[in-house]
Amino acid sequence: MASLSLKHIYKKYPGGVTAVSDFNLEIKDKEFLILVGPSGCGKTTTLRMIAGLEEITEGELFIGDRLVNDVAPKDRKIAMVFQNYALYPHMSVFENMAFGLKLNKTPKEEIKRRVEEAARVLDITHLLDRKPKALSGGQKQRVALGRAIVRHPAVFLLDEPLSNLDAKLRAAMRTELTKLHQRVGTTFVYVTHDQVEAMTMATRIVVMKDGLIQQVDTPQNLYDSPVNIFVAGFIGTPMMNFIKGKLEKKEDDVYFTFEEKYSVKLPAEKAKNPALAEYIGKDVIAGLRPECIHDTPMQVAALEDSAIEAYVDVTELMGAEIHLYLNVGETNLIAKVSSRSTSRAGDTVKVALDTSRLHIFDQDTERCIVH
Repeated sequence: MASLSLKHIYKKYPGGVTAVSDFNLEIKDKEFLILVGPSGCGKTTTLRMIAGLEEITEGELFIGDRLVNDVAPKDRKIAMVFQNYALYPHMSVFENMAFGLKLNKTPKEEIKRRVEEAARVLDITHLLDRKPKALSGGQKQRVALGRAIVRHPAVFLLDEPLSNLDAKLRAAMRTELTKLHQRVGTTFVYVTHDQVEAMTMATRIVVMKDGLIQQVDTPQNLYDSPVNIFVAGFIGTPMMNFIKGKLEKKEDDVYFTFEEKYSVKLPAEKAKNPALAEYIGKDVIAGLRPECIHDTPMQVAALEDSAIEAYVDVTELMGAEIHLYLNVGETNLIAKVSSRSTSRAGDTVKVALDTSRLHIFDQDTERCIVH
């Protein structure tokens, strides 16, 4: 088993394109770490540098205590699972899983033992004699995982392994991967653009944008305390609402005012935060999660200092909840409310903003001032 250490890693391509900049990260032994971000943010390039499939332009990469910048991929004790499964079509499932061990001249009995053990863990024992063309997408993905498991790697690298599966199967495979990580007790480094996968599986998440790390934290901390607008908007579904406005002080209280006529009072603990003092009278951006906008009379009454009128543009019934698309003047908001909500498209309703969950961001730097 192994930890990983990436120190000041850069990846620069000819023509001056920098895919990854000053990447610093310590990955603990047995951690399930997920790199997440939009397409082109450098997450797959980072994974391929760990695997040895891309050269590191600058910086140092350690697996355990061993510097591996110039070590060949086959000698790094890593196993990689790709998005497209990469199975040999002419080989059976058993032969696909055994292939890497055969190349390493592992004894036949040991190969059989390891393949059967991995097949049992992944529940594919009944598929060992089949060819890949006779398998479903989920079964192919299990075979690809099995081929990695039999090698007993120090580190598993997974590059968007679920992106070719349908939504129901993806949800099931997320659970299977979490169980697999617990069973094999190996370090997992996983790449995805799907923040739901990241939130449900990771022990820690690395959010990337334009080749730079934006924030590294646990899923819950990323959700509750994003460092900037990009992280706040990327993590969470539906995404966080962002409202342009101004902070104003009235006697001892601080208000967030937007659209010139709407004003909500900040809770005392936020108002007293010294970080807010220099922003009084200045333009800021407020962020609020959809579940922090309420429409029931009881909740509106309890939060009367932050109650405003909104026009319901569209409603989406999601089963256990309803998404309300609201217009407050020129500002558009999304609220996630109970399926028992009586708000309907075309209504003008009173909603309350839970200001205890309000984030205030600097308009210029987009950094979070107060959570």
